[in-house]
Formats: sequence, structure tokens, C-alpha cells
Amino acid sequence: MEHVPQGEPGISGFLCWLTDRIAYHGGRPVVPGTPIAECGLDSVAMLSLFGDIEEKCGSLIGPEDMWACPTVRDLAHRLVVCGTPAVGGRRIRVAFVFGGQGGQHPGMAGGLYRDSATYRACLGRFDEMLRPCLGRSVVESALGRCPDTEDTALSQSALFAVGCALAQTLLDAGVRPVAVLGHGMGELTAAAVAGAVPFADAARLVVLRGASVQRLPEGGGMLAVCVGPYEAAEAAACEPGVSIGAVNAARATVLSGTLDGLERVRDRLARDGVLSRFLPVRYAFHSPLMEPVVPELRAAAEQFGGAVPRLPYYSAVHGRQSAEPLGAAYWAQHITSPVRFADAVREMLHRHAPTHVVEIGPRPVLTPFVRRIGGPDGPRCLPVCQGPQSDAVDLAGVLSELDAGPLAESTVRW
Repeated sequence: MEHVPQGEPGISGFLCWLTDRIAYHGGRPVVPGTPIAECGLDSVAMLSLFGDIEEKCGSLIGPEDMWACPTVRDLAHRLVVCGTPAVGGRRIRVAFVFGGQGGQHPGMAGGLYRDSATYRACLGRFDEMLRPCLGRSVVESALGRCPDTEDTALSQSALFAVGCALAQTLLDAGVRPVAVLGHGMGELTAAAVAGAVPFADAARLVVLRGASVQRLPEGGGMLAVCVGPYEAAEAAACEPGVSIGAVNAARATVLSGTLDGLERVRDRLARDGVLSRFLPVRYAFHSPLMEPVVPELRAAAEQFGGAVPRLPYYSAVHGRQSAEPLGAAYWAQHITSPVRFADAVREMLHRHAPTHVVEIGPRPVLTPFVRRIGGPDGPRCLPVCQGPQSDAVDLAGVLSELDAGPLAESTVRW
């Protein structure tokens, strides 16, 4: 069954309508493959086109989102995905949130690997991408019961492969995200899913990133503290080697820096009754201590450049939606900048109003933060994988909630 905004009789019919309106406002003939930038649409024409779309389809996207679509066909696809109705009068609008470093554990997604042929095949494909750069199978690392996942170079590659495979499993089942957002290293997975970085290039960058960090001297870490960013910054003010590494939600801040500095901050906070805990990482990610990695990372990223995301992409570097190319400058800034996750989530919930936010990673880490930010009237938050025990039955439950899979009543086909 095909669905388009406001009950259009078929996707092909909607594409013809959109092509005709763009040709009218641009004053020149266009075809589905014509780049939006070559359609002759100035700012006035684009606003007029937006008015036509809003009148026909409702408020699905903003005017600025239209420029982020490479072609007429891509714009039609975006509108169809955003306007796909769900069963029972609800409109399913799914956002993907990708976890990063810290979600790793032995046996990652082991139950799904055992029970789901789709996930198993997807993980195998990403394993093939990573193996030439990594020199070993990431599947063995992800599924193993040994402490391989504590190795930064290996754990980042394993997390990337598992995240990509989980996302591809959902995409293969018909789930179409209206927006994507990544936390820390999860931004690379989100960028690949959004089409801003080819999967193979993202895989090479992940391996290089992990290996470069692995060569840094140990002695860094990250400390999660139950205070807001201003209180956290005040607590760390007398520690030059400590800075804010992430702001995840209200009273959920992460400090990043030298271990001795973090321990002193922890002790000071404990005297004031503030809870804190060290994260399972060996380095001060998203802090100035990552600066030695930047030149090598930038040089590697320059080899493939970066494209404009084809899906609405929420940057945790900027804390907002980004329609700019995700190139070398972005990934160089990414590893040293704080993760503005809370800001990015708030804007994503406000601008794209997802009914469901799916955390994509080997276990739920970000879901509690998204629930807290969304509040009681916020979206339904679902981790696609609860841990190594999650199996095909659990996956089927997630797909059912998203009205996806072989028995779905509304599946977008393009």
C-alpha cells in the first residue's frame, strides 16, 4: 500500500504534481532528477512553492529544509516520508538517535545476531567494510565475551558496525526516519545513514579515529555529574585540564579531562552531596586533550570531502539542525567540542515533532535523556536493542510499534 501526504492516490501522481508546481514557480521545465538548485527558484519562488506544499500536505517541513534536498525526487521523497499516515489516526514520525562511545559491552546485540537473519547479514556487510582497515573481524569483537570492547580502537569500530547494522535492519523493514541525531561517535553513524558521508568512508574514518586516540597517552576520562552545565563548569573552574564534554539533559552533564583533575572535581561535588560517576572510557573525548588527533583526522576526512545530509541532520556539535556539508572541518571540530545533545534533541522535537524516537545502539543509554527532555507529552522512546539478550521477538515488537515490517499497514515504497 502506498501513501502520500493527504491521501494522494499514488507516489507517482504526487511526484508529477510537485514537478509541475516547481516548473511553474521556477519558470522552466524540470524532471524528477533535476537538482533543486537548478530549478530557477529564487527565495520568493521557493516561498510560493512552500505555500502550495503546505496547502496540499500540511506543515511537514520548513522552507529551509527544501533547499537541503538535492533533487526534485528527493524533495518528493522527503514529503512522502514525513506525511506517511499511521494506523488508528496517528501519524508515525520516527527519529533515529545514535549512541556513541560508552554503550559498548561484550556480546553486543548477540541475541539479534543469533535470531535475525537480516541483522546478521547487515552486520556482515559492515564487517567487510571495516576488516581491511581494522585487520580483523569486528563481528568477533562485538559478539565476544572477552574484554576486547574496552580497547578504544576496536570498540569504536564495533559500535559503528552494530549501529549501522541496526539502522539498516530498520530501514529494510520500511522504517523511514524524519530526522537523525548522533551522540559523540554516533554522529558518524548518523551522517552515514543521512547520506552525508558514504558508509565505506565513514568506516575508514572510524578506524582511523579510534587508532589515533589509542596512541594518546592514557590518564584521561569522563565524569557524569548530576548538575547543570553552569554548576559543572563552576566546579571545574580551578582545574585547567577539565572542561564540559557533554550536556545530555537538565542536571545531566559530563566533564572531560585528566583523571586526577576529574577526581578532585568529584570529591568537591561529593562534599556538596552531588552524585557523579566515571564513564567506561579511557580518554578525555570531546575536550581540548583530543587536539593531537585533529591533524590526522582532518587529513583523512579531506580525502572524501563531505556532502549535505539528505535527511534532516541534527548536529550535536552545534546543538541544532545542520544543512551544511559534513566535511573535514566538521569532523576535526567534532572530536574536541562538547556534545550539545540536549540542545539538539530539544530543537529536533520542536521542529520535526516525531511521534517516536528510536535509540540505535547495543543498549539504551540516551533514551532516558530524550524522555526527560520530551516530558510527559513527548514522543514514545524506544531502544531498538535492550542489550545482548534482545532477540527477534523484541525487534518485532519495535517494528510493530513503528508500523513497519512485512505485516505493516502503511509502508512507504519508493
